[in-house]
Amino acid sequence: MNRSLIVLIVVPTLHGGAADTGVVELVRILAAAGHRPIVASSGGRLTGVVEAAGGENVRLDMDSQNPAVVLRNVFALVGLVRERGCEVVHAHGRAAAWSAFACAKLTGVPFVTTWHKGFRQQNGFKRLYNSVMARGIRVIAVSEQIAVLVNDRYGTSWDRLVVVPASVDGNRFDPATVSRERIEAARNAWGVGRGDRVILVAGRMLRRKGHHVVVRAMSRLKAMGVKDFVCVFAAEDQGTRYAAELWDQVLAAEATDVVRISGPLDDLPAAYAAASVVVSAAVQPEGLQRALLEAQAMARPVIVSELGAGADVVLAPPAVPHDRMTGLRFATGDDAALAAALIQLFSLPESVQSAIGGRGRSWVLEHFNAGAVSEMTLKLYADVAAQRIAA
Repeated sequence: MNRSLIVLIVVPTLHGGAADTGVVELVRILAAAGHRPIVASSGGRLTGVVEAAGGENVRLDMDSQNPAVVLRNVFALVGLVRERGCEVVHAHGRAAAWSAFACAKLTGVPFVTTWHKGFRQQNGFKRLYNSVMARGIRVIAVSEQIAVLVNDRYGTSWDRLVVVPASVDGNRFDPATVSRERIEAARNAWGVGRGDRVILVAGRMLRRKGHHVVVRAMSRLKAMGVKDFVCVFAAEDQGTRYAAELWDQVLAAEATDVVRISGPLDDLPAAYAAASVVVSAAVQPEGLQRALLEAQAMARPVIVSELGAGADVVLAPPAVPHDRMTGLRFATGDDAALAAALIQLFSLPESVQSAIGGRGRSWVLEHFNAGAVSEMTLKLYADVAAQRIAA
């Protein structure tokens, strides 16, 4: 793209979820290419990261679903677009997207959306509410799984759908750069014994992430006499009741000796390096979980539910032969199948487990590197800008 663009990016919050970190990555890409990204959000711990990446923060109550607040945000965004000369409005997240969609309509600015996960659609109202994310002139999906879901639900044409995955910093997430001291510090923080294998579940403490399925699987492992393992939920709890419910489930299962619930990870590479396997038991379509990419970049095998990741994220039988797999897949919500997958992995020789991890790192570095993702993103913006000029 030859000329600089001013881009308004709207997102509900900047705490650390998939949309939030996706916005940070988008800001880095746009700013590095000479564009001017402006982020409207309710704020969060990543606001400083946005500024350091070259973006400008504008504080608005973008995470509110109150119709009066959404309407107020429409006029605030319209003023912002006209004052700053924004040429693209890019929405991440539904509450923010409705205000952004109306703003784009009123100003004639192209509207783009990014789907980071599959939203539940249990009734007609939810279907309508979610539909705003399918109304962009370009609809970005972070994985093939999400692209198919959007097409199936809304009939969004494939010429409007674009798959642009997240990228992983292969230098930061490199097992060769993580010292033994850092690994031991992570294990000590979790209270893990020297000979224990760590089953790591990273991500926010939300029901859709399926932590409850993992607890049931841990109880099964104990009942089957499996020893020397600890499951760590390294999760960001945003004040939901789910964390308390989960711990009640751990107590009821008498699994306090094998389950740890920690806060967010300060040293992510060391945490992955300390793990024997990283698990996602998501019970609804998760699109592309950054934790799974980071874990594979750290040469760790992964085990995922069928909704936790698509075949473009994790290579698993039967889609690929065993000598190409980077992890295993189990039926969503099936704790017995998860326990069986863990036993299958742990029964493999260490050399085979290491080979699985090595293939995972190669897969991520080849398909989810920053250069390739940046190129796809900038091409998309060039196409959107050209479409506006032609109009």
